[in-house]
Amino acid sequence: MAPRRVVKAPRHFADLTHAERVAAVTELGQQGFRAKQLATHYFAHYTADPADWTDLPAGARDALSEALFPTLLTQRRTLKADKGTTVKTLWGLHDGSRIESVLMRYPRRSTLCISSQVGCGMACPFCATGQLGFTRNLSTAEMLEQVRLAMRSLAVGEIPGGPTRLNNLVFMGEGEGLINYKAIMACIRTLVAEAPDGFGMSARNITVSTVGLVPGMKKLAAEGLPLTLALSLHAPDDDLRSELVPINTRFKVDEALDAARAYFDATGRRVSIEYALIKDMNDHAWRADLLGKKLNARGRGWVHVNPIPLNPTPGSIWTASDRAVEAEFVARLRGHGIPTTVRDTRGSDIDGACGQLAAEEEDE
Repeated sequence: MAPRRVVKAPRHFADLTHAERVAAVTELGQQGFRAKQLATHYFAHYTADPADWTDLPAGARDALSEALFPTLLTQRRTLKADKGTTVKTLWGLHDGSRIESVLMRYPRRSTLCISSQVGCGMACPFCATGQLGFTRNLSTAEMLEQVRLAMRSLAVGEIPGGPTRLNNLVFMGEGEGLINYKAIMACIRTLVAEAPDGFGMSARNITVSTVGLVPGMKKLAAEGLPLTLALSLHAPDDDLRSELVPINTRFKVDEALDAARAYFDATGRRVSIEYALIKDMNDHAWRADLLGKKLNARGRGWVHVNPIPLNPTPGSIWTASDRAVEAEFVARLRGHGIPTTVRDTRGSDIDGACGQLAAEEEDE
């Protein structure tokens, strides 16, 4: 079977800067101020449906929609858990690819986990996404559409609990975001821009996850945005981490931790260390001690560790640590003075938790 040809996503209104939007609208024979009207609908009312654009000339709506708002995501399947407050959506893309996003509503906040790539090329063996391989980067608009559709779902009360806003966004779905650097930064700058130029989110509530691409971490530190950086470490020693996170053969544990500490120095934002606890693989007490020592060697107060009970993936030979072992691992880290919080495995029963996104679709 021939490999699928990678086709770039069509240009979308959300890909454009304000000036580019004005130019695009003008090229279609409309006055420039129509760009602001369209942006208000998209970023403030979360709609791309021309039927909702009642303040625009009726004769212009379809032409503007066709030229500037191509359908980028098509809902293929939705799975729900936690009484409907955790929703995993499988999206179909223009080229037949699939991605997933997960929306989680809590009593006082809501969080959306979005994908930045189709698949992932990092090949971490315990992660379902890593086993997919890499297909292509997502466009800025393909990422922003995941956000808009979640915001609309929350705003119209589709998630139990009544209408609400999206509070937190994490680039922890499919893909290594720092490889798709230009697109995710354009996405982030639109996320934090005030409406009608963007969604008006707080940069402090946006988390970018990486397996430890040191050059990308350094670039992110220089962006001048108080984002949260999450480093997927999973082992404190190079021998094991190179097995669990293959990019470690290029950027070693100490290099990744040094870059993480430099991120804190540049931004003042405490770094999260993600650590999937795998039974009899990386959950040894001595590894918790080694991790605590390495983090403290770089100072105090700059880091927070999130141990994550390994979420099951089809065909995997690995499983989560025993609860007693997990508790000892956490106690060891806390004994070193490292703030440590075990990550919620919410959504694991619908394969929507960390490491489970695989964009699978049942036969139609």
